[in-house]
Amino acid sequence: MSDEQYSDGYMDGEEEWDREGLLDPAWEKQQKKTFTAWCNSHLRKAGTQIENIEEDFRNGLKLMLLLEVISGEQLPKPDRGKMRFHKIANVNKALDYIASKGVKLVSIGAEEIVDGNVKMTLGMIWTIILRFAIQDITVEELTAKEGLLLWCQRKTAPYKNVNVQNFHLSWKDGLAFCALIHRHRPELLDYYKLSRDNPMHNLNLAFDIAEKHLDIPRMLEAEDMVNSAKPDERSVMAYVSSYYHAFSGAQQAETAANRICKVLKVNQENERLMEEYERLASDLLEWIRKTKPWLENRQTDNTLAGTRGKLDQFRDYRRQHKPPKLEDKARLENSFNTLQTRLRLSNRPAYMPTEGKMVSDIANAWKGLENAEKGFEEWLLSELQRLERLDHLAQKFKHKCDIHEEWAHGKEEMLQSQDYKRCRLNEIKAMKKKHEAFESDLAAHQDRVEQIAAIAQELNALDYHDVQSVNVRCQRICDQWDRLGTLTQKRRDGLEVRSRKDLERIDQLHLEFAKRAAPFNNWMDGAKEDLMDMFIVHTTEEIQGLIDAHEQFKQTLGEADKEFNTIISLVQEVQRLSQQYGMAPPDNPYTTLSPQDIANKWGDVKQLVPNRDNILQQEMIKQQNNERLRRQFAAKANVVGQWIETQLDAVASIGLQGKSSLEDQLNKLNQYDKVVIQYKPNMDDLERTHQEVQEAMIFENRYTQYTMETLRVGWEQLLTAIARNINEVENQILTRDSKGISESQMNEFRLSFNHFDKNRTRRLEPKEFKACLVSLGYNIREDRQGEADFQRIMLIVDPNRTGYVTFDAFLDFMTRETADTDTAEQVMQSFKILAGDKPYVTAQILRQELPPDQAEYCIQRMAPYTGKDAVPGALDYMSFSTALYGESDL
Repeated sequence: MSDEQYSDGYMDGEEEWDREGLLDPAWEKQQKKTFTAWCNSHLRKAGTQIENIEEDFRNGLKLMLLLEVISGEQLPKPDRGKMRFHKIANVNKALDYIASKGVKLVSIGAEEIVDGNVKMTLGMIWTIILRFAIQDITVEELTAKEGLLLWCQRKTAPYKNVNVQNFHLSWKDGLAFCALIHRHRPELLDYYKLSRDNPMHNLNLAFDIAEKHLDIPRMLEAEDMVNSAKPDERSVMAYVSSYYHAFSGAQQAETAANRICKVLKVNQENERLMEEYERLASDLLEWIRKTKPWLENRQTDNTLAGTRGKLDQFRDYRRQHKPPKLEDKARLENSFNTLQTRLRLSNRPAYMPTEGKMVSDIANAWKGLENAEKGFEEWLLSELQRLERLDHLAQKFKHKCDIHEEWAHGKEEMLQSQDYKRCRLNEIKAMKKKHEAFESDLAAHQDRVEQIAAIAQELNALDYHDVQSVNVRCQRICDQWDRLGTLTQKRRDGLEVRSRKDLERIDQLHLEFAKRAAPFNNWMDGAKEDLMDMFIVHTTEEIQGLIDAHEQFKQTLGEADKEFNTIISLVQEVQRLSQQYGMAPPDNPYTTLSPQDIANKWGDVKQLVPNRDNILQQEMIKQQNNERLRRQFAAKANVVGQWIETQLDAVASIGLQGKSSLEDQLNKLNQYDKVVIQYKPNMDDLERTHQEVQEAMIFENRYTQYTMETLRVGWEQLLTAIARNINEVENQILTRDSKGISESQMNEFRLSFNHFDKNRTRRLEPKEFKACLVSLGYNIREDRQGEADFQRIMLIVDPNRTGYVTFDAFLDFMTRETADTDTAEQVMQSFKILAGDKPYVTAQILRQELPPDQAEYCIQRMAPYTGKDAVPGALDYMSFSTALYGESDL
């Protein structure tokens, strides 16, 4: 036969028997020995045995007897005749009994057993061994054969040079048999003196000890095992199963150890989740504690650069620092919900975090953070707008002060001069007219001084950072202005005393020039100031207003040009008359303004007009671009905002009707999660557009109801809602599967809960919960006793007295009676089995029976046993078992 035909086929089709295949002669010999010994180990209890397996079962009598011994049941009375049909009838009774135990007898018939067919007889005995010696072996819900293999692997795992992978080659050197014996009866042999190089000694040692001390007949021969290229696995399995049954007491200890391992795994995982929750909560609360004061501090250094820096910090906070913390918060809530579900399902008390780290504490702290954050960006932007306005005003103040101080330079000295006391009468007249022109010029500058004072007052009101220097300069100008007024009056009085009427034509022309030139010069100064005036606008309407005003100003240039020509004509007339009288044109005694000054300044005005045109057009282009940015942001924001609202509604509606399974809901939520992740680039794109809007200093947008802040909040709500719903559904699946709730029951519970959850808050008020219970058939009477019963139920579903009932708590209450959970008593009983019925256990036993990490877990936490029968190192497993179901040290 090929190796493929005799590979580990015992893992497939346990009861099938290859009718056509030929049995390897060596294997046939081995099976005859093993199966004969196995049958005799049971027949001897009835005081008989067989010598030849294919001959002694032919009449069916010993076959029926064998089945009665190993099953403990009575078979039909056998036929005592010696005819062939009597034998066939007896064998059929045996085969019918085997079939009644749910065993498929493939291709095995009574005639072949009666005829002494070796292959069919061995197949029948193997079927009996499978059913009555191996099938009841269960380890971790595996099939019988896999379970037996796993049992062997676990028991021999600590032993060097043993690696059980099958039931043939893994047993050839005999060490695996010796390891099984040493694991359960270490006093019978010294395993560590054995060598894999001496398989004959190892095999014979194991077979001899098993026969002498364990009452396991010698079913295998060492020579056959060593000399066979591949020992017969069925023979080895039959023999090994005898070891399993011989150590059934130890098997009880393994079952107890398995239960303890399961409980400890639950506690270890719960403690890990608690530690993770505490760490996450501490980190998140510390971050909120450090971040919140920064957001609550609504103060800047009152400069544009400092405020822009603070805005950049806030953008980094929104984009880089807060999103990971939002994920931590969602993970924290999900971890807490999962932990509480696990605790309920494992019959442990609810977890109470360290004071100040409840989920509600986290939520309140987060809410405080968001309250501090609310309006922070708008405040910063309004501060920028205010500071930009201040900066603009400060520059305007400086510009007007510079013009005024330039004009006022030397004026006090001029007015304080008493030169008129040494002049002739005609010169006095000239000085008087000149002074009148100066008074006209002084009056014209009154408006600028008032503007300077008004700007200074506004800078004070808006808390300009350098307001002290502004006030000093303003005060200096105002004080000087007062002195100029006083000195002007004083000089006029002095001139009035010494003046007389003595005018000539040139004097009249000079006077006319002075009177016209001063206001025209002042008008040109004002025009230049307006044309060079800085401005700040935020809309196309505002810049259009400035353009319209500029166009109106340009319409006045014609009249101004006429005035300029008139003034110049006066100068030309003086020159003409001077030539007529043969004299050089005299200086104008009435003004310091020269015709060249007027001409130069008029040229400046005409040059500034197109410059102003250009600046206004550039600003119009900027405002049009801002309008484009507003529309661009609004178009994207309207799409994103509606999408977020749609997704929030869709997520909220999942499961409300109760028609879809929890798995369908989870799939939908995971799909929404993927969709949201895929949609994230749209939010990033909107953030980039929003930054362009901010950098363009755009502060309002009439094209959309959405702001970036509201969209960010909506986005975070969507992420949180999906994560929370996924966690809730996963916990519901965990609860359903742990407690064996059917899909229809789950739907009924969910539909009932949703029906009374009118506000879709995913929780019920006490009145709503009571109505829900009544709808599900609970009889809660409307009297004092009924109220007491209901309050008792409320303490179960709301132990923290929050005033509401979550769906998880509701579901737990509806199913808690059907829960199949371990208890402290069960764990205590398991430890008692390991301890051999003693009230204490030792570290040696724990390390021998439990995996290393769980053994150390118990040793570190068990208190010393203090009873009178205590031995050195005795540990108290009873108090430890009770503590497993009590409150955690955390």
